[in-house]
Amino acid sequence: MINNNSTDKPYILLTPGPLTTSSGVRSAMLKDWCTWDNEYNSLVQDMRKRVLNVAEAGDEYTMIPMQGSGTFSVEAVLTSVIGENENVLILSNGAYGDRMKTICNTAKISNSIYKIDQTETYNLDYLEELLKKNESITHLAVVHCETTSGILNPIKEIGLIAKKYNKIFIVDAMSSFGGIHFSIPEYQIDFLISSSNKCIQGVPGFGFIIAKKSELLKCEGKARSHSLDIFDQWKVMENGNGKWRFTSPTHVVRAFYQALLELEAEGGVKVRESRYKENQNTLVKGMDALGFKAIIPLEKQSPIITTFYAPKHPEYNFETFYSKLKEHGFVIYPGKLTKEESFRIGNIGEVYFEDIKTLISSVEKSMFWK
Repeated sequence: MINNNSTDKPYILLTPGPLTTSSGVRSAMLKDWCTWDNEYNSLVQDMRKRVLNVAEAGDEYTMIPMQGSGTFSVEAVLTSVIGENENVLILSNGAYGDRMKTICNTAKISNSIYKIDQTETYNLDYLEELLKKNESITHLAVVHCETTSGILNPIKEIGLIAKKYNKIFIVDAMSSFGGIHFSIPEYQIDFLISSSNKCIQGVPGFGFIIAKKSELLKCEGKARSHSLDIFDQWKVMENGNGKWRFTSPTHVVRAFYQALLELEAEGGVKVRESRYKENQNTLVKGMDALGFKAIIPLEKQSPIITTFYAPKHPEYNFETFYSKLKEHGFVIYPGKLTKEESFRIGNIGEVYFEDIKTLISSVEKSMFWK
């Protein structure tokens, strides 16, 4: 039997996704939809256009939704875009760059990796030398916001180098798209990947790819997976006016559509980014006053999630700290760094300045080791 007293207690998710959603997004899931219905398929088509507007992408780009978590869409791109005689250079400063390498190794995709410390960003001169010396590299893949640490990687500068050497540029923007303003054409991105439950502020259930059509057309017949073939998914959707190849997560799609409308009503990505930055700045200042130090310096820090050093106290343990904060109505994330004990606090979702101020007060009350 489910204990309703514990499961029904509301709390704010301070994580990089799933995240706290609006009542409008949750309410949008109360209606059932038929995947073959014209009304639903028209909604899918309008959703795709609105995502392209968020990306500031023109007619040379298209949007392809893909069932599953964001990692499904990352795997879909890597296994659909990189052919048998091609080679991808993966940039990694965290778990999600490493995950791209794992995907490639599993699918037997030829790859190499430029791996650095989780708290550092890439040496662009060294990257250029790598591309200059290794002509076999055909694709370059990088994570924009690496939520292992909260670091923000310089994808604009990386894209310029990729295109200088005629490489296909793949960006995992899972935790940044919709929350950090940038233009896909300006950044020269060929394939961008994100998810329904991140900065657009929908719920989990599907990821999506924004693809440059001229590069997508080259992917026909390349896929190493039937269900994750982004070219076939796109072709069926184009020919079927929004029809997915296989059963789509209808309720999640409708919630995501509502989230897009709410993003527009808020004022767009620039306004949302300002809110996230205010959240993050308030968080860091408040935590610093309590003795918690952020690991990533401000100039490299994203407004998405912040990693803090764990207290150097023999009585501290994350599980107890987590539980006490949850009693106050907040859920945070464990650390993912390999060299330092840490914990993470997200700044995104339906979360505002007042929530962060209340969190700081709750953290102070939850410091049981003091």
